[in-house]
Amino acid sequence: MYARILVPVDGSESAKQALKVACKLLDREGSTLYLLHVPETLTYATTLVWGIGAIDAGTTLAEREKVGEQLLAQAVSSAQAEGAKHIEELLTEGDPARAIIEAANANNVDAIVMGSRGLSDLAGVVIGSVSHKVSHSAKCPVITVSQ
Repeated sequence: MYARILVPVDGSESAKQALKVACKLLDREGSTLYLLHVPETLTYATTLVWGIGAIDAGTTLAEREKVGEQLLAQAVSSAQAEGAKHIEELLTEGDPARAIIEAANANNVDAIVMGSRGLSDLAGVVIGSVSHKVSHSAKCPVITVSQ
């Protein structure tokens, strides 16, 4: 069991499954679940899970951040339904892999639990997936979850 787990959420089904796994791995007494969202520039329109709706490829950063806040709120609700008690929301900009590593280090997490594939599947094939980059750079265990 872990006391401090970071879960990056991007609205993908894989991230949703990772959140469920993370909640099962939490040491319920005094544990903290960190939910991180990094708004990315999308190259195509996409629909996020948790009923957020469609996100157009041309949305501004402010619009993506607003959607990110909604996504985090839904993730908090899901985590609470899974039994998580202490949850912190993190919303940051930048390269997703770097932002995940920085958040893990800044919050001294015991583990990162993340989806193996996010919304950027095509880009991941071309330039390397975020989960792959994180697993090779993190100072803590990284657990990747498939759908």
